[in-house]
Amino acid sequence: MRKFLVAGGIATGAGVGFVALLVVGTYSAAAGLNSGLGAGKSVGLAKGAVPALYQPMVQKWGNLCPALNPAMLAAQLYQESGWDPTAKSPADARGIAQFIPGTWATHGIDGNGDGKKNIWDPADAIPSAASYDCELAGYVKNVPGDQSSNMLAAYNAGSYAVIKYGGVPPYKETQGYVKTIRTLEKSFARPTTRVAPSQQAAGAIYYAQQKLGTPYLWGGEGTAAQGGRFDCSGLTQAAYASVGIELPRVANDQYNAGPHPSRGELLPGDLVFFSDDLTNSRAIHHVGMYVGGGYMINAPYTGAVIRFDKIDAPDYFGATRVTKDGAAALPTFKPGT
Repeated sequence: MRKFLVAGGIATGAGVGFVALLVVGTYSAAAGLNSGLGAGKSVGLAKGAVPALYQPMVQKWGNLCPALNPAMLAAQLYQESGWDPTAKSPADARGIAQFIPGTWATHGIDGNGDGKKNIWDPADAIPSAASYDCELAGYVKNVPGDQSSNMLAAYNAGSYAVIKYGGVPPYKETQGYVKTIRTLEKSFARPTTRVAPSQQAAGAIYYAQQKLGTPYLWGGEGTAAQGGRFDCSGLTQAAYASVGIELPRVANDQYNAGPHPSRGELLPGDLVFFSDDLTNSRAIHHVGMYVGGGYMINAPYTGAVIRFDKIDAPDYFGATRVTKDGAAALPTFKPGT
């Protein structure tokens, strides 16, 4: 729920022409942009994507070996636990890196040098996750194909399977795991090139545009029982669902549904986020849909209607360019549930 009013706003009646002009103009300026992490370039972390408490560890240990990078390590940790150091799965996987006790006994390390290997301590578990990844990378270093993908496949299926098949084995689960982590990796990486425009953004904007003037409802998902009303993340979820992209329900999870353009690279359809802690995406409390010119379609708070608002605010956190693969890669399993 929005915690205070975002300044500014324009009349709903101008909606169609306003959005159309911004979309056309902004996409014309965006022609020819590239995407990707960039081969041979060092990988930094996107602003706030890793909670500030863990970011130095992820940045340090994510560079432990050539097959690993900080964004890839962050993607694994997020996929495993959602940054919850107390997570425990039904299979007894424990902590932020979700180690099984038997695996921890042989692969856990004393990452913080305090003389103890504590499965629940992120200062041990994060270095241990990186160390385990790099150990697997060493086992499959002579296998043809992408070194990082082979390492991730070994994490999921075992190094023997990667060696046997000469690369990522033909197991649906393993191929899905590799694709998931390599996709999430892009959402945790600080882009080194401009992010490619979204193919589905125009349709999502069209959907959201039709809801201008609709009263806000906390928890609203636009159902008939709710009178077609939405809250902020309910609106963005429904808008992208209309073009075949399934986003999570909560705003701070939506942040990881694609790469993160800078403020100066925003395009219509990007999701823009606002946070109580500008160093931590898990503290995001509000989301809107950017339409260009410094404005978003916004479901702001109880008593207001869906409308245009400026994105300029002290709690502006950043943006995400939603992709179908990025949204599909987000974890649905929550440890301990």
